[in-house]
Amino acid sequence: MTSQAAEGPEPVAATRRSKITPEREKEFFDAVLEQIRACGYEAVTMEGVAATTRCSKSTLYRQWKTKPQFVVAALRSRRTGRLAGIDTGSLAGDLCEAARSTGRWSSYDGTLLQALGHAVHGDEDLARALREALIDPEIDALRTILRRGVERGEIPAGHPALEYIPAQMLGVVRARPVVDGEYADPDYLVRFVEVAVLPALGLDSPSPPGPRPPSTG
Repeated sequence: MTSQAAEGPEPVAATRRSKITPEREKEFFDAVLEQIRACGYEAVTMEGVAATTRCSKSTLYRQWKTKPQFVVAALRSRRTGRLAGIDTGSLAGDLCEAARSTGRWSSYDGTLLQALGHAVHGDEDLARALREALIDPEIDALRTILRRGVERGEIPAGHPALEYIPAQMLGVVRARPVVDGEYADPDYLVRFVEVAVLPALGLDSPSPPGPRPPSTG
């Protein structure tokens, strides 16, 4: 009886240690993605992430059996629609705001895309997770923006440029670091939309916003 009582708490304690809170999980995901950006996918190890987050590597292996599974989970946790809430009331305004928002994240996302570039070619799950995290949400949001423009009558549904706009806007984010050695920042992307995207759609650039009204508080 005494022996059973002494041994009883151990499995309970082990079970508790195997559970992680959402906050702790986010810490693990942040750490592995940051190490990928800094060192490249191949250089990242479960041991390195464990050391950074001050946990045992067995904690990570209990949750994610392999490094690819861990990275896939981290990428999928980052699936966010950064462009989903954009609605300025006009297609030109929406596209400029989408460019501005994309530019704010281009350095962060671009570094991660470059760091994972080679690895995704040999791992379908990793490639799918990368697309789900960084590409699909933005494409879906841009298509929604374009569809609203059609519904408002700003452009015809059969306009030949429509299908190419998402590829243009996301493609220039990937291309500029290669061509110019710089990330596509908000100013660059807004200018790109104004001189390349809007003319292709037959739209004028939106008027710049007026001065902010004085506070009445």
